[in-house]
Amino acid sequence: MTLFLTEGEVTDLLDMPSVLDAVEAVLRHHAEGKATNRARRRVSLPTSGLNVMFAGAPEIGALGLKAYTVARGGARFYTMLFDPESGELLAQMQSDKLGQMRTGAASGVATKHLAREDASTLGVYGAGWQAESQVEAIAAVKKLERVIVHSRTEESRKAFAEKMGEKLGMEIETTAAAEEPAAQDIVVTVTSSSSPVLKGEWLKPGAHVNAAGSNFLMKAEIDRAVAGRASLVAVDSREELGLEAGNLLSALETGAVLPEAVRELGSVIAGHVPGRRGPDDITLFSSQGLALEDLAAARLVYDRARERGVGREMDF
Repeated sequence: MTLFLTEGEVTDLLDMPSVLDAVEAVLRHHAEGKATNRARRRVSLPTSGLNVMFAGAPEIGALGLKAYTVARGGARFYTMLFDPESGELLAQMQSDKLGQMRTGAASGVATKHLAREDASTLGVYGAGWQAESQVEAIAAVKKLERVIVHSRTEESRKAFAEKMGEKLGMEIETTAAAEEPAAQDIVVTVTSSSSPVLKGEWLKPGAHVNAAGSNFLMKAEIDRAVAGRASLVAVDSREELGLEAGNLLSALETGAVLPEAVRELGSVIAGHVPGRRGPDDITLFSSQGLALEDLAAARLVYDRARERGVGREMDF
């Protein structure tokens, strides 16, 4: 029998520390040749689109895919989890919250491995739903003394600051000055902008940047100077460089960064390539999102659902 889990049930079964651990582990498995991932494939129609991404990670008992549609009425996300031994469909789950959590977790893992040990301030570009898990994940891996957010409207950034400040138990500042978040130890871009919101010239020595809002080639939240100044540029998967990494496209096409210099985050986690070399290095993680990250979170959800008797059994 297959377990079906609703959005609310998935939300109740997830917590950021556990998702951080799951994402970090599966990225290490990928680097060690113990997991496989395939880049997102898209079907675009005049009024809607279908996106599918799939992967397998036998070390955690996960094989499956995430599929989602985007239309004028919004987006709908589903993950299917199979047993890699028997091929049995273990679960189908609604996975909007799951995707938000794993995206934040990927930035949290990158921050853990690439930011300075003493990094304590965070600047955020974007005040939407995806920005929430970015701040939550980074706060889970670093002791933050200051968080400051910039977005297009004062209303959105103030609402974000109030909500996340209450959740994290700290004051979150807002600013109308676009360059101010860039002056922090850790910088996150998580916007829907198709043109750069972060300029490399604004970054201070030693900064770590998580660019998490672009998964299309025609979208770029950071200018090429961000990547050009970085001593290390990391991605989820090098396979996606020519498919989705819009945040890196300008730097790659102009030679500011060579494709061969781009590393996978999992290789840093596994110790196969060095991460930060010195306190003044600027490091960059360009996040596109992997099916492996979704499946790691989905396996966590499935195991907890079985333990707690959550979900509905269905015979497909």
